[in-house]
Amino acid sequence: MQRVSILGSTGSIGVSTLDVLARHRDRFEVFALTAASRWQTLRDQCLEYGPRYAVMSDPRAAEQLRHALHEAHSAVEVLSGPAALEQVAACAEVDCVMAAIVGAAGLLPTFAAVKAGKRVLLANKEVLVMAGNLFMAEAKRSGAQVLPIDSEHNAIFQCLPLTVSLGQGIALPQLGVSKIILTASGGPFRDLPVAQLGQVTPEQACNHPNWDMGPKISVDSATMMNKGLEFIEACWLFNASASDVEVVIHPQSVIHSMVEYVDGSVLAQLGNPDMRTPIAHALGMPERLVSGVERLNLVANARLDFEALDEERFPCMALARQVAQAGGTMPAALNAANEEAVAAFLANRLRFNDIARVIARVLEKFDSTEPADLAVVQSADACSRRRAQEVIEHLGGKQ
Repeated sequence: MQRVSILGSTGSIGVSTLDVLARHRDRFEVFALTAASRWQTLRDQCLEYGPRYAVMSDPRAAEQLRHALHEAHSAVEVLSGPAALEQVAACAEVDCVMAAIVGAAGLLPTFAAVKAGKRVLLANKEVLVMAGNLFMAEAKRSGAQVLPIDSEHNAIFQCLPLTVSLGQGIALPQLGVSKIILTASGGPFRDLPVAQLGQVTPEQACNHPNWDMGPKISVDSATMMNKGLEFIEACWLFNASASDVEVVIHPQSVIHSMVEYVDGSVLAQLGNPDMRTPIAHALGMPERLVSGVERLNLVANARLDFEALDEERFPCMALARQVAQAGGTMPAALNAANEEAVAAFLANRLRFNDIARVIARVLEKFDSTEPADLAVVQSADACSRRRAQEVIEHLGGKQ
């Protein structure tokens, strides 16, 4: 019986993970569930899955959850705060950790899981964007098994030789790989005239044509920053340089990514756009588990289109590519500026096409260093957020 902690259980990845686990109760036990402030959802999950611990980032929400579970005569122990997140990620009794907290908030608990040598199902791309070098070095030291959950990186992993273990520093040429090809749907504004992007609303940006995601990730998909973060993440996961990774638009989201080999072969992983597929793959590896995902109908999905990425339409992708090449703490600055800009857009304080402008202005004045530890990464994050807020105030005042 494997014990699983889910960091971010009330989000879309967390909910999908619980759905897969529920199909295999003879193999998996939920050890801990965590959330930021949605205590009612976490209460319902606790009553259904009976974890040993429930952790809330917000102490007030934790108190409400504690009271609700007491009323329901539940034995689940409620904890709160950042230290508790790290505790349930690194606990000796835990075998597997789903790292699904969105954004920089997931950095420390995910790092704690890797440091403790867990099987880490990595759905938080920002961890590698902010501290990829430190994260992968720690995985190598501790023997942690890092398995990608983003559908694109999971697809790449499935297309690599079965013997590959991520984080061990194997160069792509040693595997006969010439290129990694990340696919992108293009989001909801792939065909919208560029001149109209300034009028896009948060509701429109969150209406992704293929995937059901939270607001932050949905906006990132609309700006293509999501693909930019995945680009940086791919470089760290697969020991690749920026020139080894290509991004192509694939509107149907059926091919999740591809690997091109030196002999001319291109291997692709296909499937319906449902996150339960990569989750089940990572949970069961090396076995294959039933995921609950509807089978792909090749006849109904006979048309598969591909387009070149237009970086003028999607300047966030261009910024991410530049940052991937620059390295140092630049990726942490990019991520921080993006999180602040997206939050301002969702709060109607910033126009959609100003998100990239905020990020670019933060990067222009950012002094990058090589991060020696997480404290350096966190300092870069905090500094970039302050600068982003200044730029947001300036641009927001011009609306």
